[in-house]
Amino acid sequence: MTQVGAYSWADLRLTANLITLGRIVLSPLLFVLILAASDSGGTSWAVVTVGWVLGASDYYDGWVARSSGSVSRWGAFLDPLADKVMILGACWCFVAVDRLFWVPVMVITLRELLVSAARTRWARDGLSLPARRLAKLKTLVQGGALTVAALPPLEQHDWTPSLAIWLAVVITVYSGWRYLADGRAGAIAASNR
Repeated sequence: MTQVGAYSWADLRLTANLITLGRIVLSPLLFVLILAASDSGGTSWAVVTVGWVLGASDYYDGWVARSSGSVSRWGAFLDPLADKVMILGACWCFVAVDRLFWVPVMVITLRELLVSAARTRWARDGLSLPARRLAKLKTLVQGGALTVAALPPLEQHDWTPSLAIWLAVVITVYSGWRYLADGRAGAIAASNR
């Protein structure tokens, strides 16, 4: 956990943050495409394509921020928010079209809310916890599970998205546990200073 500075409104205009904001703004397009393909359980190549473009923007905004030296507090806040909007929105759309079972999606949702609440509390104390590689893996596996759910060739194979989403649940819960453990240790260390 590290001390971080104040938010700067000027940082919202940084290229990396604009890409992240674009991911948030364009996520509803993905949701509409999933719901529009409800006859096929939300599967379509348009869903896959838009999902991959949004997923690639997650990698690209981080690369831009690091390579240009424009890592900001806004970026640290907006990037995980954009991931949650995209992943959770798509998950619940797949539940709505009966492609995914609601139980694993609820577990993922509760984990994300719990970690977000912890991040908010720590941010109020001026502390920031950098994302572990495990968090990046979690997002990648969640995106992979959604890709499996969206692939038209797998439309008739209900077990494949079920297996993929439960794998995502395992990694999601484990990464959440690690994040909370790291945060608690960081908060204790900061209070002992």
